[in-house]
Amino acid sequence: MIEPPRILKTAAVPMAFIPITVPRSRIQEVMGPGLGEVMAALKAQGIAPSGPWFAHHLRMDPALFDFELCVPVTSPVEATGRVRPGTLPAATVARTVYHGPYEGLHAAWRELGGWLETSGRKPAPSLWEVYLTDPTADPDPSTWRTELNQPLVE
Repeated sequence: MIEPPRILKTAAVPMAFIPITVPRSRIQEVMGPGLGEVMAALKAQGIAPSGPWFAHHLRMDPALFDFELCVPVTSPVEATGRVRPGTLPAATVARTVYHGPYEGLHAAWRELGGWLETSGRKPAPSLWEVYLTDPTADPDPSTWRTELNQPLVE
């Protein structure tokens, strides 16, 4: 399900993002339109993404998704509509890659959490997922890859 996790230090990542808080049941309704909104703002400002988009989850709540829908950028974006400039801070993280459909992400995070517990590492409250595969370009969910990043308390 997941590749062997590893511990590494990440660099800060400049980004454009939209803050979103929705019930878990609505996540699929907001992801596509939100990403389209960020990409349209970047295009209007002549800014290209510097990598795949990601979701920065600010807190874990069983009923809500409280996150930032993010696109990394090479130059600062100007705030427009709901789109904001920001930076994903540098961190020491446990990282793995999950292979499979989005419906399996919860189990993949549990597997990473079990590895952290076994290794004696303490997770920080936030986390992020980088969507390495574009489902519109590759419709086979078995080939999708999602990078899981769990910041650690040092």
